[in-house]
Parts: sequence; structure tokens; C-alpha cells
Amino acid sequence: MSTRSTSTNLRSRSLSPSVLLLTATLLIGAIVLIAREHRPSFLRPGLRLNAYVATSDGNLSVVDLVRLRATNRIAIGPTLTGVREHPSRAEVWGVSTQGGYVWVLDAPSNQISSRIPVGPLPFALDFSADGARVYTTSSGSDTLVAIDAQTHAIVGHAYTGREPILARVTPDGKTVVVLNRHDASLGIHDAVTLASRATVSVVAQPEKVVILPDSSVAFVLGHSEPRASVVDLRRGVLLANLQLAGKSSDILLKPDGGEVYVISPESHGLQAINTWTHEVGGYMMLGDSPTRGILSSDASLLYVTDATAGRVAAVDIINRRMVRNVNGRDLLISVGQAPDAVRFDPNESLLLVVNHDSGDLAVIRARSDNQSLLTMIPVGEHPQDIAVKMF
Repeated sequence: MSTRSTSTNLRSRSLSPSVLLLTATLLIGAIVLIAREHRPSFLRPGLRLNAYVATSDGNLSVVDLVRLRATNRIAIGPTLTGVREHPSRAEVWGVSTQGGYVWVLDAPSNQISSRIPVGPLPFALDFSADGARVYTTSSGSDTLVAIDAQTHAIVGHAYTGREPILARVTPDGKTVVVLNRHDASLGIHDAVTLASRATVSVVAQPEKVVILPDSSVAFVLGHSEPRASVVDLRRGVLLANLQLAGKSSDILLKPDGGEVYVISPESHGLQAINTWTHEVGGYMMLGDSPTRGILSSDASLLYVTDATAGRVAAVDIINRRMVRNVNGRDLLISVGQAPDAVRFDPNESLLLVVNHDSGDLAVIRARSDNQSLLTMIPVGEHPQDIAVKMF
């Protein structure tokens, strides 16, 4: 047989329907396998899992965490902050600081169902444990506001100190603590009536607070000085002002309440505070500019973003050491530019990192035996806050 006829027969065989069918079947199988690998194991068919990322241009980007792609972009209003998923309803809530209102997104329809005027310059919100009430502050009118989560009606007002920027509900649901930035004080309010019980002086320009699981003590952090305040919420008194290694950017509470972790870009590391003795210790170097962190629910792992290095570090918080990869090196996962806010999905299989300067969302496989970057999803200009909702 000639060389020419042989090559012709080979070409005809390569184009045969059976070969094409086999190739198509293999491709479809590969796609299905990849989809199953990335699909969260707890997500039953029909359930949806989305991330909601607020951007500086007043939009909310919706990211499908199963398909790993952005699916919608919703115009909401100026200066979006405090984005939170409702604990039981298929809703995402947040505030428009410049607009002076709380907004509510219906997650299934991706439609804004309500804009609730609360006064000038709200910055954040919090839910009661049962999700029935929402609390926010108007820093422009020195007011604490309570909202009925079902009717979206305002059900209470109370005066606070000057420039309240944050309201947090205690775990027992009986108290709302308010950080008054201008007064450098923490206000203690009744969660039902909003009546003031006490006001306690704390660190200058307080920004963040964590509260022990038994609702007894609050730890308050300010970004302007290297100190943290410890407040007895039952007696309404200051217990201590703790000296830290540097000005701090984030504070995290161990789920059992035994330790508080303070992240400091200025000192390039993390400090642990014993919540029983109020002693500061256990310093650990983390990197160039550690910024924000998140703890796993079992408190075994702490993930910390580094704004300067553009990466995420995994920390074995129990043994106070960086998690190592198979080659014995520290596990440092490169993400985008200026990573900031971080969240888990409900099963803690995915770690989501908002990259402020590169305008994208990094999706990281967070299982301890296979931690790696899955993808980067563009979400818009200067993303700054994130919520995650399954419905």
C-alpha cells in the first residue's frame, strides 16, 4: 500500500464518528469531575451559595461559589459598608454611609427589597441572635437604632456618645455595646429598650470589639495607639488598658473565649491575650504587613492577609507556628493586590479574600491537606467588604 493511501486512511479514521463521540464523552466526564471537585460537599442540588462583594462605586457584585464566576452586579448606593448575611432569612443587609440608610437585598431575586433611613453616616450593623432585630448607629446624629428584620420598620432609637461607629450584640442577646469614636468610650445599652446602662472610657478612637461567650467582658481595639481596653460589661467598669507591640488592625476571639488575638501591621505580627488574666504574650512574627484574619471554627487554623506582600498565611494557632507545605516551607498563598477582608464558606472548605487594589476576589481551597488558590474573580473597583449566603 502506498504512503499516500495510508495517510488518507488514517485521516478518515481520526475523523470517524466513534472517535469524536469518545472524545466528547471524555471531555464531558472531565468537566463533571472538576465540577464535583469544586462543588461544596454540603451543598445539595437546588441550593445556592453566593458571595456578595461591596465595591467603592456603590455596587454589589454577586459571585456564584459553585461555578466560581461573577453572575450579577447590583447598583445600591454610595459608600457601602457593613455587608452581612442575615442568619436565617435569604437576605443580605448592609449600610450606605453617605446615603444614610440600611439596605436589604432579597438573595433569590437579586433585588433590593428595602432602603431604611437611619440617619447620617451609619457604618455597620449587627443582628440579634435570633435574627429578629438589626442594630446600627448613626454617627452623624449620635444615635443607636433598632430595626425589625421582618417588617423593616424602625422599632427604637437611643442617644449615644459622640460619633458612634459600631454596635454589637452580646452573645446572650441582652445587651448592645456601642463604640463612640469621638468620645473614646464604650456605651452599654439594653437590647430591648436601648436604654443606656453605663458608659466606659476606652482607647482613643475605638474601632473594633470582641465579646466573651458568656457576655461578661469586652476587648476594645483602636487603630491610633498600641493599646487595647478590657471592659467589664456587667459592672460597667474598665478593667485594664493593655500595652501592645504596635498599632493594630484586627482583633479575633478564640471560639472558646480563652484567648484574644491582635494583628499588628506595625509590629509585623500577632499577639495573644489571655482573657482570664488579661496578660499579653505569645507574640508571633507573621510577615510584612499582616492586616486581617479569620479563625477556623475549631480554632486550629488562623488565616492572615498581608496587604503589602499580597498573600495569605496559614497559622497553626495552637502550636504558634506557620503551617508548612510538603517541602517543609511556610505555606504562603499568593493572591491579589492589597488583600483585606476574608470570609469562609459555611463548611470552611473555601477561603474568600477581597483584594482591594486589584479589584478581585481570591478563592482558596482551605482544606489543611490541600491548601491552594483556585481562582481569581474580578468583582469591581476597590472591593472592601464581603458577605456569604447559602439559600
